[in-house]
Amino acid sequence: MGKEKKAFALRLDPELHRALELWAADEFRSVNGHIEFLLREALGKAGRLKSARPASSDNPNDQRQS
Repeated sequence: MGKEKKAFALRLDPELHRALELWAADEFRSVNGHIEFLLREALGKAGRLKSARPASSDNPNDQRQS
């Protein structure tokens, strides 16, 4: 099996969560997947990721370019 993911509780303001739900739906991702995408993108731009692996989508049919 692939790399395991760390599970943890995240408390969000309801308005922020709703905005993330809508954005994630627009991108065909789960809220969790979209949060991970956004964090990976921000960490990559800040030069804080060891791997240069591009962020992946929850949707295997997603053909957008990163």
